[in-house]
Amino acid sequence: RMNFFELQHQARRQSKRLIVLFVLAVLAIIAAIDLVIVGAMLANADEARAANLSVGEIIAQHSGALLGVSLIVGAVIALASLFKIGSLRSGGGAVAQSLGGTLISAETSNPHYRRLRNVVEEIAIASGVPVPEIYVLEQESGINAFAAGYTPADAAIAVTRGALEKLKRDELQGVIAHEFSHILNGDMRLNIRLMGLLFGILVIGIIGRKILEGMRHARDSKGTVPIFVIALAVMIIGYVGVFFGRWIKAGVSRSREFLADASAVQFTRQTDGLAGALKKVGGLPQGSKIENPEVEEVSHMLFGSGMNFFSMFATHPPLLDRIQRLDKQFKPEQFATIAKQWSQPVDVLALDDEAGVGLTSVPASGVAKGPPPLPPLPDARADIAVQPGIVANQVGAPQQDDFATADNIQNRIPPLLLAAARAQRTADRVICALLLDRDADIRAAQSAMIVAQLGPEAEAETRLMREAIDALHPMQRMPLAAIAFPALRRHPRPWLNEFVQLIDRLIHADGQQGLFEFCLARLVSIQVIEALDPARARVIGRRKLVHCEADTALLFVVLAHAGHDSAVEAQRGFQAGMQMLYGQRSVAMPDGGDWHRSLVPALSALDQLDSAGKQLLIEAMVTSISHDGRITVAESELLRVACAAIHCPLPPMLSR
Repeated sequence: RMNFFELQHQARRQSKRLIVLFVLAVLAIIAAIDLVIVGAMLANADEARAANLSVGEIIAQHSGALLGVSLIVGAVIALASLFKIGSLRSGGGAVAQSLGGTLISAETSNPHYRRLRNVVEEIAIASGVPVPEIYVLEQESGINAFAAGYTPADAAIAVTRGALEKLKRDELQGVIAHEFSHILNGDMRLNIRLMGLLFGILVIGIIGRKILEGMRHARDSKGTVPIFVIALAVMIIGYVGVFFGRWIKAGVSRSREFLADASAVQFTRQTDGLAGALKKVGGLPQGSKIENPEVEEVSHMLFGSGMNFFSMFATHPPLLDRIQRLDKQFKPEQFATIAKQWSQPVDVLALDDEAGVGLTSVPASGVAKGPPPLPPLPDARADIAVQPGIVANQVGAPQQDDFATADNIQNRIPPLLLAAARAQRTADRVICALLLDRDADIRAAQSAMIVAQLGPEAEAETRLMREAIDALHPMQRMPLAAIAFPALRRHPRPWLNEFVQLIDRLIHADGQQGLFEFCLARLVSIQVIEALDPARARVIGRRKLVHCEADTALLFVVLAHAGHDSAVEAQRGFQAGMQMLYGQRSVAMPDGGDWHRSLVPALSALDQLDSAGKQLLIEAMVTSISHDGRITVAESELLRVACAAIHCPLPPMLSR
């Protein structure tokens, strides 16, 4: 199985191949339209024939016109593609809304919605990625879902009403894990590019069709014949281009779907959930069908096909093949049994309760029932022995243990804090509360800042939340912030910019910046501010490690000092990490006095590394921070944030 870095590299390679194929398709369309125009010229070149001009001479006479037509056609396709991609710059939520998706409110009392939110947040925490926005396609009775967006920071997960009503929790988890694999494997940006490029080609066919429709009432039928022929040919060429574009889209999508199924199984460490969801898709009459007329445009993003295609254009592998890869004993005749069992309404929530996996994180009674008591989280002062290579392989590849840890982290967060983090009105209070200082004088100054910008009510709520936060395990603080990020992203850009400035003032109220404060500020910048312009983000860059030695040294200074108690040990940790990347020569250790300012541009530069460079960098980071043979919870948080800054998500628990 390929790891995160190989999958990202593969996605980039497929993007390049897609662009090459698109350029070839555009050139073929331009050439075909030019040929049609040349044919029309020859058919109406009476004066040229009288002058005994050859075909080449006739074309040469009109070369300027042909060049102009070529440029216009190319510009129309390019501009239409850019327009479509630009219309999706706001992120995955725009795609979900285009299909009639309804954003799940944080205050919802709908148990199906609450179960969905619980599953999505659990998988996000387990994966180490930002919690995405969550949408439900209320008008769709088929079983389907999709993930959309440019990066994990602006991702949205959408699920049909049929999936909520027909899937048990483990099956829903399998579907959501499948969609998260698209987020982690770099498929989302590729999918949006596919939408844009195909729309550009489609516009040519639409232009030809509109010209034909406009000629219905033309009076001079003789004079309009050449225009009619050209318009008809343009329409045909455009739709032929769409034909081949959909063929390319289907080929790209099918290979990524098999990979997403395999990743979902790897995530959940069981096949029954995903296989059960696929079996219901095959057995129920509505299957994975999406009724919205825009479905063809997003068909390659869906969990199931969403509509009927000929095999050449199928965006998904055959359903039976997908099922039998997960359950080799499954036979097509079993679809009839599934249809009999599930065609009538079934209370899947009651089935979850019977299986001991019902919604227990925020029970109305305040008393959990169902699953056994959660085991304690590791001691906040405990040291963890880690292996660099194993930690690097954890990037983008959560295991079953990570889901258990995520469930543990999430279910131990007090309901007051969870509700506040999910609500747009109070999510900012949660972030502020995480930054309140223990010193009374400093906290008073911070409270004054909050009152000045957010008002006295916000300050009072922040103080109340801080009391609950003081009781949190250190491993719960960053996940709590991550749960708040989707609500923060819904604020307008000017408000967010002012809020970031407030965070900076709260951090520096005591005249310094601690590791946790730096980590939280960076996560807000990476996972909230980046979502304002997600198209600019690059998950995998092109730079090589050899060009980033100074930036790497700045990062390793911080890691070494955070991971070691003495200056001597910090020096050794720094050299161990640097030598792993740059050989045995000794590298001068920079001054880390102003680390919180110099580290930000250093991480931005390292974010532009290629996939192989990022993998080696993470192994060296672990080597540096754990050179004394141990890594604490606080140090692991710093490591996790550094990885998030270079778009390499780490699960909550580092493997030993």
